[in-house]
Amino acid sequence: MSTSQQQTQPLSTTASLSRQQTIHFGPYPITSQIFLLTPLSFALVNLKPLLPGHVLVCPLQPHKRLTSLSPEELLDLWQTVQKVQRMLARHYFPEPHSPEQGSFNIAVQDGAEAGQTVPHVHVHVIPRIRGVTEKEGDKVGDELYERMAGEEGNVGGALWDREVGKRPAGQGKFDRIEDAERMARGLRDMEAEAELYRGVLEEMDKKGRRG
Repeated sequence: MSTSQQQTQPLSTTASLSRQQTIHFGPYPITSQIFLLTPLSFALVNLKPLLPGHVLVCPLQPHKRLTSLSPEELLDLWQTVQKVQRMLARHYFPEPHSPEQGSFNIAVQDGAEAGQTVPHVHVHVIPRIRGVTEKEGDKVGDELYERMAGEEGNVGGALWDREVGKRPAGQGKFDRIEDAERMARGLRDMEAEAELYRGVLEEMDKKGRRG
């Protein structure tokens, strides 16, 4: 077992988060929205989720591009993505609550021209729940990617609206979907979701220790 795997743990309460260093997503402090912290990565709930369970996984260091990560950071980032997938499967997918009971969109917008609006590497992890949010089988494309690159997925724009008041435009190559009136969630809602996911992770860890 790697060092990162041994030390990975959910942050169980808002109080425990406040004892940690302030963690930023790009320039934005998001410490209370984090539900999983490792030595090199963190996972947080999304200000503007496209579907239920849409979360982000980031390196602790604010690298702007994926190619800037060290081998250790890259390994830890994707191990954290896997753990987050298992956690989301446990919460959203039917028994036996494994990732194979549903599907996931895993996406990285690497650079402004790809639609990245927060200059901090982040992996989108989006569960696709059978019979609820799954992609329709007869469609060649997937509207979710268009939404991610359009205004609905403009996480940076929503953060700027809240913190600065000036919105950067997404620059993805997909057709834009203008939805500037779509409201970002409040902090209490995001903290409640983060607390929920911490509880699921704690259950997973307890089961792992017993098993």
